[in-house]
Amino acid sequence: MDNKVKIYIAILVLIFGITLLVDKGQPKPIDWTPTYSVDDKIPFGLYIFDHEADGLFKQKVERISTQTPYEYLDSQYDARENVETYKIKGTFVNISEVNNIDEQSMKEILYFVSHGNNAFLSMKVFPKVLLDSLKIELKTDFMPVDSVSVWMANKKVNSKKYTLNTGLSDYFSKIDTLSTKVLGYQNSTKNKRQVNFIEVPYKNGYLYLHTQPVAFTNYNLLKKNYYQYTENLVSYIPKGNIFWYNKSFNDQRISSSPLRYIWSQPALKSAWYLGLIGILIFMIFNAKRKQRIVQIIKPLQNLTVDFTKTVGNLYYQEGDHTNIIDKKIIYFLEKIRTDYLLDTTKLDDDFITKLHYKTGKDEKDIRDLVQLINDHRNSYHGSLEEDLLRLNKAIEKILH
Repeated sequence: MDNKVKIYIAILVLIFGITLLVDKGQPKPIDWTPTYSVDDKIPFGLYIFDHEADGLFKQKVERISTQTPYEYLDSQYDARENVETYKIKGTFVNISEVNNIDEQSMKEILYFVSHGNNAFLSMKVFPKVLLDSLKIELKTDFMPVDSVSVWMANKKVNSKKYTLNTGLSDYFSKIDTLSTKVLGYQNSTKNKRQVNFIEVPYKNGYLYLHTQPVAFTNYNLLKKNYYQYTENLVSYIPKGNIFWYNKSFNDQRISSSPLRYIWSQPALKSAWYLGLIGILIFMIFNAKRKQRIVQIIKPLQNLTVDFTKTVGNLYYQEGDHTNIIDKKIIYFLEKIRTDYLLDTTKLDDDFITKLHYKTGKDEKDIRDLVQLINDHRNSYHGSLEEDLLRLNKAIEKILH
């Protein structure tokens, strides 16, 4: 290793060390991404709610994370004659930032509710098929606000107001007041009360719809006594088992790469790229240092064609057509034996048929060639030069 390479390595090590020292003194930025994942401890994850779910619901909680709601509920449906009901009873629960339920799954949830069950959905954007089925409308308050005040409609449940840190404020702008019961309100602008929590009857069951899923996140559950608001929300869920669909919207985009942890940490990601760049620079300079002129070696000449021309001219000058015909016949029959594994001892109709099937060539052409070979062997000669040309053309038809 020469001095230049040592200098390059020293410079890279120095840059890497300075980068680590600078990054070490920087506070780790807070990830405010609303993942709503039970595995995330960031502010808008559901890690705490997941660990406290059994205590909050006070009922048996079954988590659904590997199947869609349709796949899970459809597998629990008993379609026997005169039965047509679900094997399970209880409340389907989903908490997400945006709609993570496909249309077919939403229809299955409504069917599940119609059989005397319930559904508790807390999300900012509800499936269109749900809104159309229940004849309700959802609006977004586009006023720039950092927080929203929320409270329960029934003061006996809780009369306190809580301030949730959220972005755009969503609320129910149109509901069927004859059947729908308002359970909660919010206020994002001055003196403007908006409905954010409702109970909607659907055939033999009920749906509980809530527009502020941020109430279930780590940030708000750890903030003062805001967990009380979350308790108030789940207190409306009827008794029975809980079927919680906790697959977050971002779960389907999680990388399966072995380097996914490095990509998730900014410092490790920067170090990884810096290391790759350093290796690339080292390879470029090192390859340049070792590069040598490559000698051009001419390939050996193929003298087979020249040899063939010489031999051919020799036979042509001698005029020995019979010898050439004999050699072409010997070459042809040897190739037939080698390539098609046919016995050439007797050139009869059986040989002609087998060669026809093996090569796929026209049977008449094969028969003409065999006739020429047999005629030559029987010493039936016309013009030898003319016979040679005819034999050569006949052989080419079979071999090409």
